[in-house]
Amino acid sequence: MQLNRDEEAILAGEKGEGGRKAMELLVALGDIYGAERLVPISSAHLSGVSYKTIGEGGIGLLEEMSSARVCVPTTLNPAGMDRRRWEEMGISPRFADRQRHIIECYERLGVTSDCSCTPYLGTNVPKRGQHLAWAESSALSFANSVIGARTNREGGPGALAAAIIGKTPEYGLHIEANRAPAVVIEVEGEDIDYSMLGQAAGAIAGARIPYFRGIRPTIDQLKTLAAAMAASGSVAMFHVEGITPEAGSFSIAGLERVTIGHREMAAAREKVNTGSDPELVAFGCPHLSVDEIRQLAAMLKGRRRQGDAEVWFCTSRHTLAACPKEAKELERFGKLVCDTCMVVTPIEERFKCTATNSGKACNYLATLCSQKVVFRDAKGLVELIS
Repeated sequence: MQLNRDEEAILAGEKGEGGRKAMELLVALGDIYGAERLVPISSAHLSGVSYKTIGEGGIGLLEEMSSARVCVPTTLNPAGMDRRRWEEMGISPRFADRQRHIIECYERLGVTSDCSCTPYLGTNVPKRGQHLAWAESSALSFANSVIGARTNREGGPGALAAAIIGKTPEYGLHIEANRAPAVVIEVEGEDIDYSMLGQAAGAIAGARIPYFRGIRPTIDQLKTLAAAMAASGSVAMFHVEGITPEAGSFSIAGLERVTIGHREMAAAREKVNTGSDPELVAFGCPHLSVDEIRQLAAMLKGRRRQGDAEVWFCTSRHTLAACPKEAKELERFGKLVCDTCMVVTPIEERFKCTATNSGKACNYLATLCSQKVVFRDAKGLVELIS
């Protein structure tokens, strides 16, 4: 990978040790993936925030980078707890202390500590064609697919390095030709459950870029679809005919074609359903949008709380501030939890079975959280708690 004079100076340590380490990592990534140069980025979004997932090793890396500062707008993924309600969540003081330290480390680097997996809903909104370095799998898929920005599926350290330098290696989805679809998915049926469509489609696509026909999803349904495919496969970009901005840019002639209907979605649902008696009912993976909070509030209005399961509605503080009236309705049934979600907080210390309406969560609850899983759509979860 070719560096210009300024980039070489950073690599030589002329602008600080943190910058040198960041450039060293970007050069290594560029060499691995055959990038010819670094390309400027407009923003970064960082994973590796929860103490549960990065531990003391991750804290050590952040402390090593303490002399650096990010030079583009940079936001954070969910942490391991709600910073205001952590005691109500059953978080230990030790965990809370280390989690606060992690966020403080990021803040000293100049990162905005919004702690959300949906930065594109308000705190970090890219534009079509902009290059990014985003490390949250569902967010980067949304950015690539729905917005038409350009980012690879970054790891946390790589995204942080890019945020410090303001550039990332130009390979993969930063290059136009690599954004072409590889498989056509024909969707059949009405009343599509986009979590289970994504669960089935991700398993089929793997790391390939799918092109969907036969669906007209809303923004929230696109969010749900992106998240499920990123977790059940490793889909970093997709096209929806007539909906996403680059769907008409590529020919689909000669591509493999697969049909997904209610039978395939039912099979996906059966596969993820491994439990029967949830102790926790969790909404918001990815974080609930304003529209989703309003829809849940409308569904719950006039109902009474039932059952013993704890209930979490996971969202961002930015979103929560936009719908205070609906938030009060949801609080009658459970906790409005910000800064975190059920996947990255240590729920395994309190619960053995979690109910969710998220295909993404179904995958991670079983592996990262040692949970039995009950999958229901939003209406089904409402029926569980009221």
